[in-house]
Amino acid sequence: MARSWQRIKGVLIGAAALCAFCGPVPYAFARNYTAPAGTDAQALGTVTVAQLPRQAVDTLNLIAAGGPYPYEKDGVVFGNRERLLPPNRRGYYHEYTVPTPRSRNRGARRIVCGGPLKRTDNCYYSDDHYTSFNRIVE
Repeated sequence: MARSWQRIKGVLIGAAALCAFCGPVPYAFARNYTAPAGTDAQALGTVTVAQLPRQAVDTLNLIAAGGPYPYEKDGVVFGNRERLLPPNRRGYYHEYTVPTPRSRNRGARRIVCGGPLKRTDNCYYSDDHYTSFNRIVE
């Protein structure tokens, strides 16, 4: 019993030291932080609707219409775990598949939109499965 308590105590002291070493969590990554309107967490690139592939424009039109979506996972919450998009509360972002020609599965292309469903004025395009994003502008 004494040895297990010493082991637990050692783990707790190590965890406390690690937390002290890491420092405080930046405000921007706090759970309920909402980025100010019109600001981006990082300098994201932009892409115009005219520059998007035809399939992405079709997906934007489906989002604006509220569906129906061809893939079961379309419209699910996007967690922004990569933290490439401006930080927002959980449930703010939703992801949609952009079909890839000749792909046997959903492919790597996605559109992620923030805010209420059916809004397309705060959307981002990724053609590399969330490795990078470009904000979609008119």
